[in-house]
Amino acid sequence: MQTTGSIPTKRFGKTEVLLSALGLGGHHLGSAKDEKTAVEMVHRAIAGGVTFFDNCWEYNRGKSENWMGKGLKGHRDKVFLMTKVCTHGRDAGLAVQMLEESLRRLQTDHLDLWQIHACTYNNDPELFIRPNGAAEALLRAKKQGKVRFVGFTGHKDPEFHLKMIETGFPFDAVQMPINPFDANFRSFEKEVLPVLIQKGMACLAMKPVGGHGDPVQKGIFTVAELLRYSMSLAGVATTISGMEKMEYLEENLKIAQSFTPLTETEMQALRDRAKQYAGDGQFELYKTSIRFDNPETRYAHDFPQDMQSIEMRQIAKDADNTGKPFPEVKDPAKSPWPQTMDF
Repeated sequence: MQTTGSIPTKRFGKTEVLLSALGLGGHHLGSAKDEKTAVEMVHRAIAGGVTFFDNCWEYNRGKSENWMGKGLKGHRDKVFLMTKVCTHGRDAGLAVQMLEESLRRLQTDHLDLWQIHACTYNNDPELFIRPNGAAEALLRAKKQGKVRFVGFTGHKDPEFHLKMIETGFPFDAVQMPINPFDANFRSFEKEVLPVLIQKGMACLAMKPVGGHGDPVQKGIFTVAELLRYSMSLAGVATTISGMEKMEYLEENLKIAQSFTPLTETEMQALRDRAKQYAGDGQFELYKTSIRFDNPETRYAHDFPQDMQSIEMRQIAKDADNTGKPFPEVKDPAKSPWPQTMDF
């Protein structure tokens, strides 16, 4: 680990690239109270030493990428920018279209990292690597210089991650949940992280505070304990934290700027504290329920939606306010809502 600016940096897999130990999550950025706040948060994060910026084509129906793009304007060369493609088993042609839309929204001509979003189902690896699958789009984009590195993400089951790696595709990075609960239940840390280290793939940690911070709100852990846990693990290149308010960003920056690794004894103490809550996945509902499944992946498979999810409430609200009909035709070959959406 090295220190550059005000936040320690960690190596991106087997490359010489260094990332800030704290990364800014794109989903929560799109939940900021307005565009001005989101842009100010991007600027503050950069000034505070954050170099890793996470996003996704489908986050907040494109708003997250649009707002981040506006915040990064004039600062693109200071950051390592990642976004995700949401083919969810569909063809390479759709991936290419999504990439062009993401580049436009983010106001850049290239990504530092482009990842397959949300490997959620057992057959996702097969659909990814098949002829004319998304794997072809990733390789083509990398060859064209539109992306520097490629990877995949998911938070459902470590078995699916291992199957993606077993396809033999040359991934540079893998994104997955890392927290003390995970260490006790369907553990990405125990089952996947050692494989990534052995293969030289970067681990990008997400869900360090459980997605929406429930363990903190219920007094089981502090934000500092959870962020430091993830940041302390060998092989974790950055820990992506969702922050929709400036006060949350400032708290995260303070923790990251003063970060020192936990000892193994301290790490085990956090795992032990989490153990009594971990067995039923109550703080990892992204593994045990559809609460964190993005609508696009469920549409792609023609599955029913969780109408209480944040994304579905946004879609319903959009229909209520604008008169746009809620999509009823569920064609798994394409997204049922517009693939170009400006805010």
